[in-house]
Amino acid sequence: MQTLITGGAGFIGSSLADRLLSQAGEVAILDNFNDYYNPSLKEKNVAHNVSNPNYKLYRADICDAEALERVFVQNNFDVIVHIAASAGVRASIQNPQLFVQANIAGTVNILGMMKKYNIKKMVFASSSSVYGNCEAKKFSEDLCVSQPISPYAATKLSCEQLLYTYSRLYDIQALCMRFFTVYGPRQRPDLAIRKFIELIENDKPIQMYGDGSTIRDYTFIDDIVDGVTAAIDYEQTQYEIINLGGGSPIKLLEMIASIEKILGKKAKIETLPMQQGDVDKTAADISKAAMLLNYQPKVDFESGIRQFVEWRAAIGKRHELDGQRTIKPIEKRLKAA
Repeated sequence: MQTLITGGAGFIGSSLADRLLSQAGEVAILDNFNDYYNPSLKEKNVAHNVSNPNYKLYRADICDAEALERVFVQNNFDVIVHIAASAGVRASIQNPQLFVQANIAGTVNILGMMKKYNIKKMVFASSSSVYGNCEAKKFSEDLCVSQPISPYAATKLSCEQLLYTYSRLYDIQALCMRFFTVYGPRQRPDLAIRKFIELIENDKPIQMYGDGSTIRDYTFIDDIVDGVTAAIDYEQTQYEIINLGGGSPIKLLEMIASIEKILGKKAKIETLPMQQGDVDKTAADISKAAMLLNYQPKVDFESGIRQFVEWRAAIGKRHELDGQRTIKPIEKRLKAA
């Protein structure tokens, strides 16, 4: 099987590529290596695979139709795993145009290539953010999601709807996987868990938005990859939306306490007001994933944090300056897009 992974040099995409290659699959990566965070981190994610004969690396943007055409004409993909996107709730509030361009227009470009080259399956990386400030105890896929509270969430919801449309019009099997707060080795440096670990290790204060009572359903990267690979193999139905979560939501203060326990250091906490676009809670109902994909998360939160800290000690800490580099301002990202 030949798989194209868009955004395949990033945290989730590169981890998925490693898994598929270990199963003797053929993998092509498409990534623009933008500088939302330090591109050298992505370079390190892919470096160990570039000499693998079953691995192809394309440095291209999903918004560049001509570049996409060159990739698709050179290959005969069986499935597209579409992860590439502009990420970040707060960044999407600063400049929604960038997110509409990359996430919606870019997805339409990929779907257009699938139609043209008769590729019949996409696994799409959606997000738990589409649930907005849902009041349900657990978030199931049949809940109404008509009230996203950030442009990022709105673009992900729009893509789910586009996939449904293309699925009906062009007989494309489309599986929309709603990821719940993924963490683990290779995690982006702007995300809370990695940022907190690095700051606490260096005796620097962490910023806690709100009173620490917000809740997240953290999902270890290996469990996410399990769910995505199962989705690649799934053939029974034409269109599905499926949650992939850890199944055991915890409060922000509990997350910080777990990091403190693993590191053996207390955090210096700077409390700030809640940010626009941040939801109060995420909590995945994963019964549908269990039924359709035999999905069962295996890594509890504390074990996942321990594995992440061990990874940083063995590999990631050598690149500490890369991880602490600040995110590129949105206006500069627009010029580069």
